[in-house]
Amino acid sequence: MANRRNILMGTGAAALVAVAGTAYYLVAKPETAIAEDAATPAAGAVPAPAPGATFDVAKLLTPAGDYKDHFEGGADAKVVIIEYLSPTCPHCAAFANDVFPQLKAAYIDNSKIKFIPRPFMRNVLDAVVFMLAEAAGEAKYHEVVATFFKTQDQWAASQTPNDAIFAIAQQLGFTKETYDAALKNQTLFASLEKVRDQALDEFKLQGTPTFYINGKMLTGESSLEALKAEIDPLLA
Repeated sequence: MANRRNILMGTGAAALVAVAGTAYYLVAKPETAIAEDAATPAAGAVPAPAPGATFDVAKLLTPAGDYKDHFEGGADAKVVIIEYLSPTCPHCAAFANDVFPQLKAAYIDNSKIKFIPRPFMRNVLDAVVFMLAEAAGEAKYHEVVATFFKTQDQWAASQTPNDAIFAIAQQLGFTKETYDAALKNQTLFASLEKVRDQALDEFKLQGTPTFYINGKMLTGESSLEALKAEIDPLLA
């Protein structure tokens, strides 16, 4: 399995949460090659399932590693959408910035659907963003993730990504001390690794973003129209 986890993980990733200084070293040397295709490929993905493959919803709603999802919308909605996303993925950013606000207005704010954005770490920068979001707390989790998507061009390709990420984190209320502490949460990092591995192994994730709509897989950046075509029949 280890040879399939070559995005960032392994000994370097473990060092991320060991001490803040080591985390800064890793952040200063990102491995964030981004493919320009319908979805950003996930290293370690298994052979692609058939188009429209479906997965057990109960299993999808039970993330590995005791990870706790941060959902929006109706807790008991009859339609559940899970999106695996990566903060350094340009297709995820396009969806988050352009399509998600429309989806939120049409289906989430009125509790017609339950929307679960679930972390998928492709590299060390993704890890840092997710760890900051968790450290910010439930009330600010979505704001942190959304802010890093809106500012992706400022930090994801920066020659000094730690400085760029910290500058944005400060705008979100982090201090040097709370930023350092967020990157030392080894328990959280291990949980995020398990969530990633589960997506690859059990849910056959091929790239980001990937959506599961009541268990049906939809791969790649999706328009509001494409999502409506899946959601509306389930609400009827």
